[in-house]
Amino acid sequence: MPHPLRRLPIHAALLALPVPALAQQAPVPVTCPATASADADGQRDFDWEIGSWTTKLKRLKSPLSGSTAWLEYEGTTDVRPVMDGRANLVELKVAGPAGRIEGASLRLYNPKARQWALHFTGAGTGVMTPPTIGAFRGGCGEFYAQDSWNDRAILVRFVISDITPNSARFEQAFSADGGKSWEVNWIAIDTRRA
Repeated sequence: MPHPLRRLPIHAALLALPVPALAQQAPVPVTCPATASADADGQRDFDWEIGSWTTKLKRLKSPLSGSTAWLEYEGTTDVRPVMDGRANLVELKVAGPAGRIEGASLRLYNPKARQWALHFTGAGTGVMTPPTIGAFRGGCGEFYAQDSWNDRAILVRFVISDITPNSARFEQAFSADGGKSWEVNWIAIDTRRA
């Protein structure tokens, strides 16, 4: 799971030389259903994800460049609760023809705001990113941040959808036009390991 791997520089994330990418049609960004407010006390919003998962991940080789070349990876995601369930720690390890991605995400719940902050660090950086912040509404999690990509100011959207007891979808998208349009650049499908 990224999952908030949005700021991981490509050169830091990949631990092997790139190979030709797979060209694919651009996916349509996922959006969560509109509801008035976040689900009631969301402290347990990620409890469904505690455990070990098989992760199939694809990422856009060159975001915000018009590229349609995707790189594919497979590996594991392990999620465990910390701070008596008020936070959780995600460890991602995936590999593919383009190399490896290893990272950790620390998710912290703010009970006053009823929002989660998702922080990430990659194995090559050792630095926590500023968080994407958001909440679950109607069983779908949506998180946003301001960031930069290649010295351009962008918005980042991270969506967790299609949640079942044994699978979930994680999607990241960038917007270079203030949120008018979104380009998906990261899709992970997690399936619970037996």
